[in-house]
Amino acid sequence: MTLLSDTAAAPAAPLGLSGVARLARRHPLVLLGGGLLVLLILLLLLAPLYAGEPANMDPLIRLKPPSAEHWFGTDNLGRDVFARTVYGARISLMVGLMSAPLAACAGLLIGVIAGYVRSFDNVIMRVMDALMSIPTILLAIALISLTGPGIGILIVAVALPQMPSVTRLVRSVVLSVRERPYVEAAICGGARLPKILWRHVLPSIIPPLMGQSAIVCADAIMVEAGLSFLGVGVPPEIPSWGNMISSSRLYLATAPLTIFAPGIFLAVAVLAVNLLGDGLRDLFYPRAKGRR
Repeated sequence: MTLLSDTAAAPAAPLGLSGVARLARRHPLVLLGGGLLVLLILLLLLAPLYAGEPANMDPLIRLKPPSAEHWFGTDNLGRDVFARTVYGARISLMVGLMSAPLAACAGLLIGVIAGYVRSFDNVIMRVMDALMSIPTILLAIALISLTGPGIGILIVAVALPQMPSVTRLVRSVVLSVRERPYVEAAICGGARLPKILWRHVLPSIIPPLMGQSAIVCADAIMVEAGLSFLGVGVPPEIPSWGNMISSSRLYLATAPLTIFAPGIFLAVAVLAVNLLGDGLRDLFYPRAKGRR
């Protein structure tokens, strides 16, 4: 999914209470998605105060139903499902929030080169097309298999397949902007290329890049969950929504919350990021709102 910009971004004014209320009326998705995402982050940051220890095992209380002591019950090893679900946000949100900027920065650099330097355009875009033809999960599995599991390589493995979509977005914006009269006037006036990119091209790229980064973040969270479900993500002892669902799939009938709890949290996280992305798109591209 790509986003196109026709106008350069105007500088943002500071928001007061009236500005926040106006933003809520005109673009409720921004506040709804951003509020859900901030709530998940706060739940994770404050988890040591209320969630308990996710790694403690007690086989005597395995697969117990929800109670005052264990709000979501326990899993097949006697671990608290609520604590593991809350702490599972750490991996998913870390991968999503770190892989999205990584893919955005790499796609920004490559897209600017492809869009502004004509001699590199064809070669770069054929490489991006080749990367887009490979399924995301398979490419990530291949990278992790070559280097071994780990948080760092997981972030890279998730960010790399997302990079072509960002590159295509940035390239399309650059191709549109570089033909405009004010850019041609700057070139005729003797402006250097770095100054043209900084003053005329980059302001038109940043707004759509923000919306695209939110979409990449949501995709990254889903890819991480899929990799953990398949057993090639984080180690099983580290709580992650994907490996929680994988390890509990045999106990759906006896302990459904062991699957539903991480699944619902995963859905809320992806929904929050997608709502934020849609809100940013409506905020920066009002005309796109009526075309959905």
